[in-house]
Amino acid sequence: MDLTSLKETLKKSQYYSELRSQTNRAHVLALLNGDLVQNQESMDSGLSCRTFHNGGWGFASSSLAATQTASDLLAKAESNALFMAKASKEAGVTNLPGGIHSYQRPYKGKGRLATKEQVDFLQELNKIINDKYPDLKSVQLSIASHELEKTMANSLGSETYHVLPRTSFYIQFSYELDGEVSSLMDFYGDFGRTADIITRPEDFLERLETQYKQVRDKAHGVHAQGGVKDVIISPEVTGVLAHEAIGHPAEADLVKAGSVAGNYIGKKVASDLVTMVDYAHSYEGKELPVPVYIDDEGVEAVDAPLIENGIFKGFMNNRELAEHYGHTPTGNARAYDYSDEPLIRMRNTIIHPGKSKIEDMIGAIDDGYYFIQRSNGQADLTSEFMFGVTMGYEIKNGKLGKAIKDTTISGVAFEMLKTVDMVSDEFHVGTTGFCGKKQRMIVSHGGPSLKCRVHVGGR
Repeated sequence: MDLTSLKETLKKSQYYSELRSQTNRAHVLALLNGDLVQNQESMDSGLSCRTFHNGGWGFASSSLAATQTASDLLAKAESNALFMAKASKEAGVTNLPGGIHSYQRPYKGKGRLATKEQVDFLQELNKIINDKYPDLKSVQLSIASHELEKTMANSLGSETYHVLPRTSFYIQFSYELDGEVSSLMDFYGDFGRTADIITRPEDFLERLETQYKQVRDKAHGVHAQGGVKDVIISPEVTGVLAHEAIGHPAEADLVKAGSVAGNYIGKKVASDLVTMVDYAHSYEGKELPVPVYIDDEGVEAVDAPLIENGIFKGFMNNRELAEHYGHTPTGNARAYDYSDEPLIRMRNTIIHPGKSKIEDMIGAIDDGYYFIQRSNGQADLTSEFMFGVTMGYEIKNGKLGKAIKDTTISGVAFEMLKTVDMVSDEFHVGTTGFCGKKQRMIVSHGGPSLKCRVHVGGR
């Protein structure tokens, strides 16, 4: 449905209501040793309505997007809100701050590559890899594109239309030595459709060379020694730490659910060198991989400072919890599918770069590790975390040593960040995979390298 139809339906609303028409598109291609093993394409679209009354929320959705459907959904959402208001402990809360905003963002990029063009690209790249690195045991290449197209209006007068496309590219090498197989994945993702991201195979040669060297190093590597160690974590690892161990505890709905971050406003949680922000759409004048200008409640998206020079500053919120905590709305309410209610979600969660050179950071460690690549991890509302590390090197007497096998790092983020004593002048932000808080969501995260102390898992 278009904005005009949504706004006409909202005129019937007795309470605060939102109508959102949405289409999601996804396409995943994968080659294994040159053979096409996955070609999956999907599209999902529909309409949803959410209503708020006297502390209660009502929600309804349908795969049909027609004017009559919108009216029916509005009536159902209002009925659900009345029911929930009777059971809500928040009864009496009626104010939803956030103002009235309008934003239009049609897609202006290069567009989508045809499936054959993507397959040709992957096969050509696979041939280059086979010719240059014939000793690899296996090579897997994949392209994943996801796109969210949303039209939203609310009864206050906010309205928006925007398209959020993301393309991710994955390369996995496996190398066998003495019967043991070592694997390493490199990944790259950014805002845009496939034609914006997938360029000539030759443009990836430097990344391929680095990855090949690293997977061979890993095959000849050693196991990490367990214990609390001096380490350097790369921007890839910094990003997942920022997202999982700091970002989630700083989401206002999780604060209300008991996150430890609720006790830390105005308190020291990191060294003076650490500043962290969930950016809405831009950093230093450059648009970030997940640009959000208006969220799915019709609130203008603004930057949400989380840590400033080591001091915890506040939360990411939505309209309701901004009122609850007496904070300014940040525009973090986002929904992945048309059938999902907007939740408080991160956008571009970043630790600011510092002034140190990576060479000096390595030189400052006598016995420790440099962790470069990570796998998935987890954290809880105490900021305790554990992440996998898939690529790293020993540091001995200020110099890189042998590569290490897969290991883990763990700790309590609000304590670990207090040990940060060097922050690199590097800066990298990426978007691959999904955040999985109740529903999937496209997010980005990153920053610099950090020198700190963390618990390293042993063999």
